Amino acid sequence: MKCHTHFKDVPLLVVSIIASLLPGFTLIKTRNAEALMPASAMPPLNKSEAAVILNKATEPPFSGKYNHQGEPGTYICRQCGMPLYSSADKFDSGCGWPSFDAELPGAVRRLPDADGQRTEIVCASCGGHLGHVFEGEGFTEKNTRHCVNSLSMAFVEKGSEAEKEAFARQQSAA
Repeated sequence: MKCHTHFKDVPLLVVSIIASLLPGFTLIKTRNAEALMPASAMPPLNKSEAAVILNKATEPPFSGKYNHQGEPGTYICRQCGMPLYSSADKFDSGCGWPSFDAELPGAVRRLPDADGQRTEIVCASCGGHLGHVFEGEGFTEKNTRHCVNSLSMAFVEKGSEAEKEAFARQQSAA
């Protein structure tokens, strides 16, 4: 079975029953659908993380633990554990949230924001809200800034078992 399965048009009760019959899997609710993920992929979201990831809230600027993070490694989705960004693509934009000028291939999906002005970015695997993407600001040669909530991510050090597991999840989901 793939690492994740989305149930967009299936009643929640049916999805809950399916989840209860599959040992080792847990039900994740996103804004538009439900998904089954391996239970061991990530710990449950706390209240603040759920507000950002599931309900599209925004953490206050300059409050996130990854705003000034500089160690080499990979940023993974806090909800599903899939790799999102390399630390090599992180830069300090001064905006108050972690900024990246590129995502890992296929990791992030862009959607029109409800405000009609911005472009929302979500995890391509589970649909969890990450933040917004802006282009044309000139911060880097790539001219792109992914402005990401720290609460939407977890950091795994380069070469660590956690990083290897995240990329293994990505491979098994492909």
